[in-house]
Amino acid sequence: MSDQSGSDSLAAAYAHCETSLRADDDDRWRAILLAPDAARKHLHALYAFSQEVARVRALAHEAMAGEMRHQWWRDALTGAARGDVRGHPVAAAILDTIDRFNLPTQALLDLIDARTFDLYDDPMPSLAQLEGYCGETSSSLLRLASIIIANGADPGAADAAAHAGVAYALVGLMRALPWHARSGQVFLPKEILDSHGVTRDDIVAGRGGPGLLGALADLRAIAADHLGKFRAERAAIRTDARAAFLPAALVEPYLAKLAKVRDPLRETVELSPLRKMWSLWRASRNS
Repeated sequence: MSDQSGSDSLAAAYAHCETSLRADDDDRWRAILLAPDAARKHLHALYAFSQEVARVRALAHEAMAGEMRHQWWRDALTGAARGDVRGHPVAAAILDTIDRFNLPTQALLDLIDARTFDLYDDPMPSLAQLEGYCGETSSSLLRLASIIIANGADPGAADAAAHAGVAYALVGLMRALPWHARSGQVFLPKEILDSHGVTRDDIVAGRGGPGLLGALADLRAIAADHLGKFRAERAAIRTDARAAFLPAALVEPYLAKLAKVRDPLRETVELSPLRKMWSLWRASRNS
C-alpha cells in the first residue's frame, strides 16, 4: 500500500469515527466541537472505540459471543490479533491515536474488562462497585481525552477526571434506564434499591413506583456530590487540557430534568441542541 493510499485509508477511518459518534453520542460529539482542532479527530477515535465496546451486548445477543468480541478488541490493542485489524476503521483510528499520543493501553483494556458486566444480567451489587465501573469507563475516557488535548503530556488532575466521569456516567445510566430495563439490565446498585424496597425484577417488569423514585433521588444526590467535588478540583486542571472535561457541563442540566421525571421506566430525558451548546460553550469560556 502506498503512503498516499494509507493516508487516505486512515483519514477515512477517522471520518467513520466522527460519523458514528455524531449518530450515537450527540453530547460528546458537540463537546468535541469546542476542543482544539488538532485533537478533534483523535477524540472522535477515542469515544468511537468506547462506543464499539459499549454496543457489544446489543450486537452479540449472548454473553459468550460478547466475550469473544471483547477479546478481539483486547488482541487488537495489544497486537495479538490475527490478520490486519486496521481494516476495522475504529481499530485503525484508535491504534493510530494511541501511537501518536503514547496513550496507556492498559486504561483501554481496563475499560473493556469493566464492560464485561454489560454482557450479563447480574445486578450491580453496591454503590462502590458502580462508582468503580464508572471510573474505569467514563472517568478513564476523560483522563485519556485530556492527554490527547495536552498533546501527549500528562496533564494531571486525575481526581478531577475521576469525579467528573462518575457524575457524567451516573446521569447517563439514569437517562438510559428505560432502555436498560427493557433489555434486562439494571445498573442501579442493589443496596440502594433494597433500601427503598425495590427489586431488579420489579424494574425489568416495568414496575417502579415511589421506591424507584426514591432510589433515583439518592443516585442524583450522589451524582451531584461528585460534580461538586469535580468543581473543587477544577483549578488543578492544566489550561490546555480543560476542553476534555466539557461533557461534565451537561451534568447539572440533566440532573434538573431527571428530577422532574415521574415515570422513569418510560420517560426519556434529553436536552435540546441549543441548551447543550449553550452549556458547553459557557463552560469552555469559563475554562
